[in-house]
Amino acid sequence: QVHLVESGGGLVQPGGSLRLSCVASGIIFSDNTMGWYRQAPGEQRELVASIGISSGNTNYADSVKGRFTISRDNAKKTVYLQMNSLKPEDTAVYYCKSTWPLAWGQGTQVTVSS
Repeated sequence: QVHLVESGGGLVQPGGSLRLSCVASGIIFSDNTMGWYRQAPGEQRELVASIGISSGNTNYADSVKGRFTISRDNAKKTVYLQMNSLKPEDTAVYYCKSTWPLAWGQGTQVTVSS
């Protein structure tokens, strides 16, 4: 059974940083493209960043380019999202996603507010 468990969310002031983690089990992590998505209230879930089997293959939403960095540690079966220069519009529930098989974590809340 696939389990994706996110952590690292919280309340942060604008301009601050957070690091999200997603630990995977039940999948062949090293063979998986992993993604971070987010969903704000009343909005559709959107892709924030993804990372391919090769850590050099990354993709970012235009809204987070230059501020967020996705990375992975295959030995720890963990994918990270380093979020810097956070803005109020980054407030959302952030979800981790695996592609093979397709699975979602339970989400972690990120709130950017003064």
